[in-house]
Amino acid sequence: MEAIIEPFRRAHASGNGYAVSALLSPVAPPDDAGRLYDFYRASNEQQIEPEIRYALKYSKSSRISPEESNAWTDIFVLYWKAVGEILAVEEATNQGRLEDRIWVAVYDAWKALTDSIQRYVSNGTLPFWAVVCMYHAATNLRKFAIKADEQLASTKGNVTFNSGFQDDVVDSLAKTEKLEEAARLFNRMFALCLGDRNPDLNESRKWGTYYMANLQFKTYFKLKTINLSKNVVRSIEAQPDLPPLPLFPKAHQVTYKYYTGILAFLQEDYAKAEVLLTEAWSLCHVAATKNQELILTYLIPCRLVAKHNVPSQDLLARFPGLQRRFGPLVNCIKGGDLTGFDNALLAGEEEFVKRRIYLTLERGRDIALRNLLRKVFIAGGFEELKEGQTEADRIRRTRITLAEFAAALRMDIGGEGSGQVLEDDEVECMIANMIYKGLMKGYISREHAMVVLNKKGAFPGTGV
Repeated sequence: MEAIIEPFRRAHASGNGYAVSALLSPVAPPDDAGRLYDFYRASNEQQIEPEIRYALKYSKSSRISPEESNAWTDIFVLYWKAVGEILAVEEATNQGRLEDRIWVAVYDAWKALTDSIQRYVSNGTLPFWAVVCMYHAATNLRKFAIKADEQLASTKGNVTFNSGFQDDVVDSLAKTEKLEEAARLFNRMFALCLGDRNPDLNESRKWGTYYMANLQFKTYFKLKTINLSKNVVRSIEAQPDLPPLPLFPKAHQVTYKYYTGILAFLQEDYAKAEVLLTEAWSLCHVAATKNQELILTYLIPCRLVAKHNVPSQDLLARFPGLQRRFGPLVNCIKGGDLTGFDNALLAGEEEFVKRRIYLTLERGRDIALRNLLRKVFIAGGFEELKEGQTEADRIRRTRITLAEFAAALRMDIGGEGSGQVLEDDEVECMIANMIYKGLMKGYISREHAMVVLNKKGAFPGTGV
């Protein structure tokens, strides 16, 4: 028992919440793989409470008050019980005999532990740094809730689902009883951190606000109750005495900007989403390639719509998942290949819809069309020089017949075997839309069946 109590005394004496939370982890550290087993086998149901109480309360080196000692005793006893359930899962998994509700038992035991920590933090029995233990316990509770719901769903004949971080935005759960229950506890924790009134910011629970907010985002997205995330954002924005976000750990900043960026993305506020996701990208650790890929999954469509920018091949090459997902679309957009773009969008439709980026990527077809029309403009060459003009005065031909644009569009869209016939009116309508959306500058002269383009920038942002 001293193997875990003695490190706790040292961590407590130094006010190291992270060290204490590591001692209350459901996963053994790499350098001590048998710690959970040793801790659980060191006592039994009858002896665990008095042994821990004695070790904490009557130790000569302990400076913990009786009230706090009782709180930590309750917490370690509940942790011991939760470890027992976790070890039971490991043993059952190794023997290939997982029972129907074994993960539910783990969830229930861990929820009792998390509830206890939250209660003692709330009533002030535990020191301010125990908020670290609270939100680490909450993180593990979310994982166990997903496992429990997965097992309950599978035993009732429902579809199962993944539980990875990368699926927070894209997956939905068949049965979510335990995760919904956990979400209610997370909401209380968030309110506890946000509403702390301690005037000393050095000892304030407000430093846990963004951690709990991010945990709520992950949970709400998993539950497909995304609108509830807006309540979290509004609560934070309405809190005048919350320390500025840049003062919080970078991990908290990146995750918060990522989720708020996605919220703006889903509301089609692409300018705001682009700013938030760009900030998340710039703050993200260079070694966190998985998180970088998640950010780019939404930042790339944002920039495509907001700034008409496509990612470079060098950037996509760094992330094989993004290369597979966006590579064909990017090539078709750059080449003005409308048919190829439609085929690439169709090929990735299932994943794009799942990630809620399909409709945004579909708008990229306008950029592909612009690039096709731009090719026609460039192929038109230059105006002939007038008397007295030099090569420096040469400008591109800005009067392009509708027939030239129609020929290019028919070759691309209405090629052999496509089954599509492109009428002149449709071509004119497509060009009119390009002008209306600001992707081309000029006007259509119907009388002469010609498009008259701006001499100083026919296709804004493309250099011609």
